[in-house]
Amino acid sequence: MSLMEQPGPAASPAPGSMFSWVSKDARRKKEPELFQTVAEGLRQLYAQKLLPLEEHYRFHEFHSPALEDADFDNKPMVLLVGQYSTGKTTFIRHLIEQDFPGMRIGPEPTTDSFIAVMHGPTEGVVPGNALVVDPRRPFRKLNAFGNAFLNRFMCAQLPNPVLDSISIIDTPGILSGEKQRISRGYDFAAVLEWFAERVDRIILLFDAHKLDISDEFSEVIKALKNHEDKIRVVLNKADQIETQQLMRVYGALMWSLGKIINTPEVVRVYIGSFWSHPLLIPDNRKLFEAEEQDLFKDIQSLPRNAALRKLNDLIKRARLAKVHAYIISSLKKEMPNVFGKESKKKELVNNLGEIYQKIEREHQISPGDFPSLRKMQELLQTQDFSKFQALKPKLLDTVDDMLANDIARLMVMVRQEESLMPSQAVKGGAFDGTMNGPFGHGYGEGAGEGIDDVEWVVGKDKPTYDEIFYTLSPVNGKITGANAKKEMVKSKLPNTVLGKIWKLADVDKDGLLDDEEFALANHLIKVKLEGHELPADLPPHLIPPSKRRHE
Repeated sequence: MSLMEQPGPAASPAPGSMFSWVSKDARRKKEPELFQTVAEGLRQLYAQKLLPLEEHYRFHEFHSPALEDADFDNKPMVLLVGQYSTGKTTFIRHLIEQDFPGMRIGPEPTTDSFIAVMHGPTEGVVPGNALVVDPRRPFRKLNAFGNAFLNRFMCAQLPNPVLDSISIIDTPGILSGEKQRISRGYDFAAVLEWFAERVDRIILLFDAHKLDISDEFSEVIKALKNHEDKIRVVLNKADQIETQQLMRVYGALMWSLGKIINTPEVVRVYIGSFWSHPLLIPDNRKLFEAEEQDLFKDIQSLPRNAALRKLNDLIKRARLAKVHAYIISSLKKEMPNVFGKESKKKELVNNLGEIYQKIEREHQISPGDFPSLRKMQELLQTQDFSKFQALKPKLLDTVDDMLANDIARLMVMVRQEESLMPSQAVKGGAFDGTMNGPFGHGYGEGAGEGIDDVEWVVGKDKPTYDEIFYTLSPVNGKITGANAKKEMVKSKLPNTVLGKIWKLADVDKDGLLDDEEFALANHLIKVKLEGHELPADLPPHLIPPSKRRHE
């Protein structure tokens, strides 16, 4: 039974039977029930509803090649982008805790290829030309970039637990200077844009020592437009500079990024030293640990959110395909039937901005949904406008129906799939190093203080808390909530926090606090005031000794 099926009346007989008068709409509404998984649903919706629109208006010649089965089934991918010697390859080595085939590390530009680091039963390298003919891999459409690119593309496969859940794409270091940019022999920014559409996370790496953003890097970041939600920034090698200098470097990086990434939100920057060597300047160790933990959590969430990301990308693609159809059909409409085609074509290309505005007004489309004007004008120069198709409302209606109805049903399936699956997270490599044991993030700090002590950790401050306790008029060794409140509000913590502390401290749930419970409440207030989070449940080591025998 599929995830979307609900108990109800039996399904209608197939078309052609005596009930074939059932409307097409009614049958269409049944279609989502046939999808066993979100990936299968996306694949079918794309092939049946969006692909016909793309092909009719030559979408693939302008924007992005057609999607294939592997695009819907592949593992989440992380794309690493950065200037040379910012630590991209070392970052992968740090995550998987293992060398991978084709890996080269050095201060000079060493990685001159795109390397897809993926899981495989044995260690080895698959060259680019072989990769793009493998239907199981999501790279077949990269053959459009030609041999100059394919000779610089490979897949490093190896058995590794991290790669069970995600794949990582290492990219050539971005260079400064026109000469190196031209000598690549392929459109570097276009290749990155192709990957950006298909990956789940884009990590931009910066070196704390060289923040200058070269022209090519700036061009690359601009090519990632419309994928800002996938971008995370890592300020690497931050252990090599002092705290004061680090603050200046961080400020300079944010200023530089603000000029290139035009979004109202501030991009998330993770500061640290992402390799396994000792910290050169250990002053900011706690900051680096917290930042690394946050970045790891973000990467670990990718498998769980993969279906939602693919759904989101398909919606983006459908919106662009609709706008593209309006642009192409508008150009077709304006073209003369016989004479003056070439001069009219030049005029239309030059006035494309006005056509954008007209479409925007007529169809109530947001300006953000339109493709880059300059890029579209360049692509149109080489096109034969006479081969363009007129507007076909039926194709657009099908895509609108997909967005309004089918996608909504798939959204429900995404949530159902997530609830049925065991907790999906990336495991192995560096992700395991900080999971458990004394080197886990925050171990032995805050509410975790005293976790390995024989004595109750609150005991050392209990005499001080006892003095306060006996001024609050205890009856039968306990104080009321009202009296406890008078003391607890002196911490200036909000009532929501104090209420949680009360629930944790009132271990026997009698609505009163004895001297141990009062001491525990004060200990938790101290934990919160020192900037730590309160636990959801009281850890065993914080339970007062007199209450432990009842546990």
